[in-house]
Amino acid sequence: MGISQKKSPDSSSTENELSPDQTLGLVSLSLMQKLSQKDPSFSWLVDDKSDKANLKNLRDRLELTELALNTGAPLTTSEITFLIGAKPGKSKLERGGLLATKIARNVWKLSKTSQGNSFYRN
Repeated sequence: MGISQKKSPDSSSTENELSPDQTLGLVSLSLMQKLSQKDPSFSWLVDDKSDKANLKNLRDRLELTELALNTGAPLTTSEITFLIGAKPGKSKLERGGLLATKIARNVWKLSKTSQGNSFYRN
């Protein structure tokens, strides 16, 4: 006399369904992600992948800056803008301990500033 247990068709579907709290959480998360694409104040929702990409870009930029300082190779205005982070408006640009000096049209030389010439020393 075996009693067979019958599963109702609703029991398997209820196992796969989300609870109301989980549903609300998913809806809220997707809404916050959509808002973060439009509003930079939600930047804390950004994945770690973009942080790793930013660190790689920073490392590349620092390595290129060091290479430009060591070799003394002439650089273009766009390269100086990328390395220093500001577009030069005059024949000399000092930023972050670096000095970009204009040699000719679209030709720049990058060097380190001396400590004595810094306007912002303590």
